Amino acid sequence: MKKIYYLSTCDTCKRILNELKPLNDIEIQDIKSEPITVEQLKEMRNLAGSYEALFSKRARLYNERKLKDQRLEEKDYEALLLEHYTFLKRPVILVNNQIFIGNSKKVVASAKEIIHT
Repeated sequence: MKKIYYLSTCDTCKRILNELKPLNDIEIQDIKSEPITVEQLKEMRNLAGSYEALFSKRARLYNERKLKDQRLEEKDYEALLLEHYTFLKRPVILVNNQIFIGNSKKVVASAKEIIHT
């Protein structure tokens, strides 16, 4: 399976999608208009190793809610990820049981290599 979870209003996500083209056989899901499901999040967590690995500590809500001052556990990360799309580190790219999380150049280059082989 090839799938990309992204945010359509995010310029960085849009740039990365352009970098990854062609996206012929890849399913693309805008997490704002089509929120991630419990099953999708569990699949991502199984590949990533933890909910925390999928969690964006750069999200505005993370700072607004002063979450950095709290001790969050896996169940907290899971609940927050399901509560609001902004907490998902984006994009999340799934390719043949491999996961690529975030927008670092290294992650995007690795994903691009796997997608186009």
